[in-house]
Amino acid sequence: MCGIAGLMTLDGAPPDARILDALSGALVHRGPDGVGRFVGPGIGLVQTRLAIIDLVTGDQPLYGPEGTVAVVNGEIYNYVELRERWKDARYQTQSDCEMPLHAFARAGAGFARDLRGMYAAALYDPADATIYLARDPFGIKPFYYAETPAGFVFASEPRAILATGLVQRRLDLDKALELLQLQFTTGRETAVAGIARVLPGETLTVRQGRIVGRARIAALPDGDPERISEDDALARLDAALRDSVLVHQRSDVPYGMFLSGGVDSTARLAMMAELNDRPVRAYTAGFPESGAADERMHAAAVAEALGAEHVEIGVTEADFWRDLPRIAAAVDDPAADYAIVPTYALARRAAEDLKVVLCGEGGDELFAGYGRYRTVMRPRWLGGRSMRSKGQFDGLDVLRDPGFAWRDGVAALERTLMGAYGSTLQRAQALDCADWLPNDLLVKLDRCLMAHGLEGRTPFLDPAIAAASFRLPDKLKIEGRLGKMLLRKWLNKRLPMAGAFDRKRGFTVPVGEWIARQAKSLGPLVSRVEGVQRLCQPGRVEALFARADGAKEQVRIACWRLLYFALWHRIHIDGRDVAGDVRAQLEE
Repeated sequence: MCGIAGLMTLDGAPPDARILDALSGALVHRGPDGVGRFVGPGIGLVQTRLAIIDLVTGDQPLYGPEGTVAVVNGEIYNYVELRERWKDARYQTQSDCEMPLHAFARAGAGFARDLRGMYAAALYDPADATIYLARDPFGIKPFYYAETPAGFVFASEPRAILATGLVQRRLDLDKALELLQLQFTTGRETAVAGIARVLPGETLTVRQGRIVGRARIAALPDGDPERISEDDALARLDAALRDSVLVHQRSDVPYGMFLSGGVDSTARLAMMAELNDRPVRAYTAGFPESGAADERMHAAAVAEALGAEHVEIGVTEADFWRDLPRIAAAVDDPAADYAIVPTYALARRAAEDLKVVLCGEGGDELFAGYGRYRTVMRPRWLGGRSMRSKGQFDGLDVLRDPGFAWRDGVAALERTLMGAYGSTLQRAQALDCADWLPNDLLVKLDRCLMAHGLEGRTPFLDPAIAAASFRLPDKLKIEGRLGKMLLRKWLNKRLPMAGAFDRKRGFTVPVGEWIARQAKSLGPLVSRVEGVQRLCQPGRVEALFARADGAKEQVRIACWRLLYFALWHRIHIDGRDVAGDVRAQLEE
């Protein structure tokens, strides 16, 4: 796990060292274990390293056949198998991140097809002065770029690009509106005008500072739901889960996991406990002094049953007001997901003991755990509706533009998926895998963990798991009011006490409750932020916050999103340093 960045100039001139310094300096939190740099004709690459595999010889940049150079963020989990397959290659290190160079020597621009893992890789080929940027198919690792008058600049985080001064700190209003309505932004463009994403599974080809080619690898297998018996599906899932967890544990440093006590995390812990000789360290967050659902007692019972070492943390209202500005600073590609609050706290605690944690992102998407999937599958006369058909601010009379333009990105993706899969459920899952997963959940995970020098791994987001789950018949995904049926049945056989068929109360962070207590004084502070003023009608923000105490959940969550957006705008668009708590950050 690392931070990577670089600049390819338009005219072939050497990159300005100050720009490379700015890129490297802005990513140091992602790699406290070392800094590397390569400078060639018209190209500069930087890397900040978090050492996980090959602690001795794995420093980057890495060099391959014919003078190729690479900087890589992430983990190539099948590096052991690739070394065995490519016995004729001459390896310079024991690092998994050397594999893209040898894959390129065999497949050229299609090198990413041989890689199993989470990665953002930049590979420079001096033979034709070309750089290739590749991102893993699920988009687990982040990757951003901007085409500027100085050339093509790229980095693991938008704030590194902003630090160069090559892109102005300017808000994309359409994307900001999308953020408020959806809690994340879709597609290639980000909320910072001029900064774009390398899409999940995409490889960009760049020459003379401009993109000249794009190719893409799909994350999900093709095909309609298959015919398979429950017993065969369970056997296949067991083999896939074992394989995925095993390779995701490849590490030269200590690892653990995040445990919510739900089906996904308990299944992950059950497999980890089977594959490890020592007790697995599992971390759970809860919310004392609030009315939010708290799964710590159940998680502790699960951990005890599986012989795990359980670590509990409580996230309080005081933590929320103190930490939120630092969270907004870390999550620079804004995702207004309130789960960033406990994720940040869990990462801070786990980083005291470990450098790697296995996390549960992807379980709901691949095994159909969300209630919205059941809604999509119903006919309209029974209350069925399309995904993301309503925005958080609909009917609140707050936004200047109350129309449906914010849904354009979702609609475009829906049209693309319409003919791709035979099942309505498959299309809904694919939509989540294409936008919600990489642009909300995985952004949250990456930034909250990397802010503390901690690597997050997601064994559900693996080709083996996708192959075993995505083409299951609908009845093995959803039955009645329960999703994730196959995973529940697998867990029930392994650990009956886990209550695999119990309905969870859901994971809710009490941000609405906390905000409501201070809403009347917060409203004026939030309303003064320029970005909020450009999106919202005069006086409506203060009125919304004034209603938060005792209001419906829609109002409280709308207040949360405005508060988060205001802090994000102060830091990443206004360019203010992080200083003090929420009020200090918002005050002029």
